[in-house]
Amino acid sequence: MAAADWNMKTFMKGASVLTVSALIVKMLGAVYRVPFQNLVGDKGFYIYQQVYPVIGIFVIWTTYGAAVSISKLLAGTEDPGEQRAILKLSFLYMGVLSVIAFAALTAGAPLVAELMGDGQLAPLLRTGAYILLVMPLLAVYKGAFQSRGDMMPIAVSGVGEQGIRVAIILAGTWIAVQSGASLYTTGQIAVFGTVAGQAAGIAILMAWSRSSVKTVPVAIDKRHVLWELTVVSLSLSASSLILLLYQLADAFTILNVLTTSGMAESAAMTLKGVYDRGQPLLQLGSLVATTLAMAIVPLIAHHTAKQGTRGSWPFVQLTYRVAVLFGIAAALGLALLLPSVNVLLFETAEGSGALAIFCLQIFWLSLVLPLCAILQGAGSGKIPAAWLLIGLAVKVLANVLLVPRFGITGAALAGNLGFAVTAAGLLVRFKQQWPARLAPARFYGWLTVAAAAMAAAVLAWTAFIGAAGPYAGSRTTAALAALPAVAIGASVFLSILMKVRVLAEKDWYLLPFGKHLARLQLVLTKKRR
Repeated sequence: MAAADWNMKTFMKGASVLTVSALIVKMLGAVYRVPFQNLVGDKGFYIYQQVYPVIGIFVIWTTYGAAVSISKLLAGTEDPGEQRAILKLSFLYMGVLSVIAFAALTAGAPLVAELMGDGQLAPLLRTGAYILLVMPLLAVYKGAFQSRGDMMPIAVSGVGEQGIRVAIILAGTWIAVQSGASLYTTGQIAVFGTVAGQAAGIAILMAWSRSSVKTVPVAIDKRHVLWELTVVSLSLSASSLILLLYQLADAFTILNVLTTSGMAESAAMTLKGVYDRGQPLLQLGSLVATTLAMAIVPLIAHHTAKQGTRGSWPFVQLTYRVAVLFGIAAALGLALLLPSVNVLLFETAEGSGALAIFCLQIFWLSLVLPLCAILQGAGSGKIPAAWLLIGLAVKVLANVLLVPRFGITGAALAGNLGFAVTAAGLLVRFKQQWPARLAPARFYGWLTVAAAAMAAAVLAWTAFIGAAGPYAGSRTTAALAALPAVAIGASVFLSILMKVRVLAEKDWYLLPFGKHLARLQLVLTKKRR
């Protein structure tokens, strides 16, 4: 795509394509964990969740931070020779890093497994290490396409990679379970699915790639390129990495702390698997925040570049208000629906109290993810990374202090503390950059009313099902309690907010799929006008 064609229209079109594909990828990534846990049980789920964050961190850094950095470097010049030199240096640098990291993880797998408290995880870590070898190609191809504004190959590659990964994980797990393989072997197959998915993503990008006229690389500022690929790429991917870093903190602390406190190893592994049930719930509950970060933030970046912070302020306000609204609705709704959701998805109600507290992290994430993206869009990328790391440190320390006393409930509390610290720090930084008020008192007042009404409606329905249901404790009862309650709670919550017009119709239209909500609000408020 020529530089002249790279305007706001193509930018927003590309952002929309990536938003839709990213939502599909994240939905698949959250949903497959439910049938996987049903196949392998809590201990099998624990095994996979111990290893996945290790390899997932490299995947996120490659596909987001490194690719974005390469695209920025390429977009900064129109000289084909310079672009070729940037691509060549990027590939060589990431190639060296990937080989070193692969060798280190392969050789150090037994040590890492022992540090996690389970030496049998070493073969899974070695299998996952192969994903490091595909990093350079993935980052370079994605960066090249993105620099031209050609987002479709990236979108198709992402969905294809995730689809193949999920298919291999679920099919391979089913075959392994049916053949009587050990849970660790089953986990190794699941890890291989992630590696195979990434390889498939590269194949799609390579097939889409067009041959170009060969040019001779010219001299470039190598130090600048390496800085972008290292420091800048890590800060850019910090918000996307944070969930995996929290999972990694849990992988290294929960099992060790539980066994040190006197719990039998097998029981501690199963309990960690119960705790990990919260991960898909957290991912699904934070989808609105993820959508906001991907859909609205390009508008903020564009208007900040054209008019400064004043031009982007309406979009900042809207992002904050929608994040708070849907963050509270999702967090409170899921917390109230446990243990019904627990039984419906995972067969037992074990750990429902801890998972209810775990789900409250959805609210903090709903603030953290969009705020990080807004600050990055406004050119303050280092601030979010710093506060995310501070929150992670709080999470680790709180795990060590709270898990011995409260078990997995302590780990859930620790996650809330970590995200709350990050959210508070980001909001303070916000007030420094945008001193105006993010929302009026009326907004918070009606939000409280809507949340209370939603809670009352959900609790009334679940109490009725609990008293009238003939299949107490079964998935049938859980479905009757949870599924209608979601519709009832959402209807009550949105009806109140729309009736009082907490958001204007024009605001709804700026959100993904918001035109339907805008029309509904017009219907609800018609009689008042």
